[in-house]
Amino acid sequence: MPRRPVPDADPPLLVACALGIERFALRGGDRGAARSPAVTLRTGMGPQAAERALAAALGAGSVTAGSPVVASGFCAGLAPGMRPGDVIVAEATRDHRPGFPDVPCRDNGPLVDSLRARGLRVHTGLLRGCDHVVRGAERAALHSEGALAVDMESAATLRTAVHCGARAVAAVRVVVDAPEHELVRIGTVRGGISAFRVLRSVFPVFFEWHRSLLLPRR
Repeated sequence: MPRRPVPDADPPLLVACALGIERFALRGGDRGAARSPAVTLRTGMGPQAAERALAAALGAGSVTAGSPVVASGFCAGLAPGMRPGDVIVAEATRDHRPGFPDVPCRDNGPLVDSLRARGLRVHTGLLRGCDHVVRGAERAALHSEGALAVDMESAATLRTAVHCGARAVAAVRVVVDAPEHELVRIGTVRGGISAFRVLRSVFPVFFEWHRSLLLPRR
């Protein structure tokens, strides 16, 4: 059973991903936890699974009830010229269902700076939610509507997080396929392996972001 923090302790960072391979990559990059503790949550695939997992993790009495949240894992790039291993830092996420407002990611500047300082190709913009794998013409249609990338869990994750209480939220995804680099299965081709390595390398940046949130605002 996890220990509950002392009343005045800052809550740990909550990093949510859908797949076992994503969690394996993220936990393999786990560094600096002594200074900035984190909980890595595997939600399961799809927006409904993400909603259920986040609601439980952020419920009253949980050690992560007040935690800032990062949605992470792999995504599909929508813009021509993207390639596996590129990093998407959302400026906002948008649900695939109409009627839900976009969720802005207002504190993502330190994430972008730290990722670029590591020599990674970083794109910022709208991250779109979906409930299925996007291919071909649908990919182009979503890009024409202003989306930079798409995945099935980030929008549901961040929407549920802010619904459960005011907190900093971010979405950082690694492109595993793109218009010119569509994949059949993660890890079976070079692009999937490249994306896995990049996802593993970005996890320490989340600790830096978490610590920046704890610094006094000037």
